[in-house]
Amino acid sequence: MKQFVVIGIGRFGGALAQRLYELGHEVLAIDLDEEEIQKISDGVTHAVTADATDESVLKSLGVRNFDVGVVSIGSDVQASIFITVMLKELGVKYVAAKAQNDIHAKVLLKLGADRVVFPERDMGERVAHNLISTNILEFIELSPEYSILEIVAPHNWVGKDLRDLNLRSRFGVNVVAIKNIKDEDAMNVSPKADDPINEGDVLIVIGSNDDLKRLEKKAE
Repeated sequence: MKQFVVIGIGRFGGALAQRLYELGHEVLAIDLDEEEIQKISDGVTHAVTADATDESVLKSLGVRNFDVGVVSIGSDVQASIFITVMLKELGVKYVAAKAQNDIHAKVLLKLGADRVVFPERDMGERVAHNLISTNILEFIELSPEYSILEIVAPHNWVGKDLRDLNLRSRFGVNVVAIKNIKDEDAMNVSPKADDPINEGDVLIVIGSNDDLKRLEKKAE
C-alpha cells in the first residue's frame, strides 16, 4: 500500500483520487472548494478543505510522509508551480503534476516534478494505475467491467513460462500477447503455455477489473 496526496479535486484529480483509494491505497485529498471535498470525502481516506499554497498547511498535514504527490490544480498555473516546488522541498518522494501546456510542463520538470501529465477527460483512472506500480505501462478500460493491462514482468517471473505463472487460474486473467521493451516489433500474439518470460518482457493481459486489481497488487 502506498500513500498519495492529491491536491486539486476537479474532474481529473477527483477521478484519480477515488481510483487510487479503490485500489487499496491511502489517499489524502486537498482542495480549497469545500463542496468538492464534501463530494469526495466518502471516496478517499481523508479529505481536507485547505489552501495548499500555504507551506505551513502542507507541513501540518504531514505531506512529507507521503510516497506520491499529485498536483492537479485547474487553471492556476502559479499555484501549480508553487505547490510542486513545495512538495519536493518537503521531501515527497515522487511528484506528478498536471500541465496546461508545453511551457507549463517544461517549467514543472525544471523545478523538480518527476512526471508531467496532460490529462484528457476521464484519464485519471489510467494514470492511477501507472503511479501505483512502475511495472504498469498502460491501462485501457474496455468497459465498466473489463480492461487491458500492459505490465512489465516482475523479476520473480523471469525464467518461468506461462504454465508456471498460471495467471489464468490464480487471477482469472488471460495473457493475449507478449512483447519486449527492447524489441517491441517482435510481438508474440496468443502465446503458448510453455513460452518463457524473459527480462524486459511486457505481458498484455485482459480480464475483469477486479481480477486485474489483484494481479496489480501481486506485481507491485
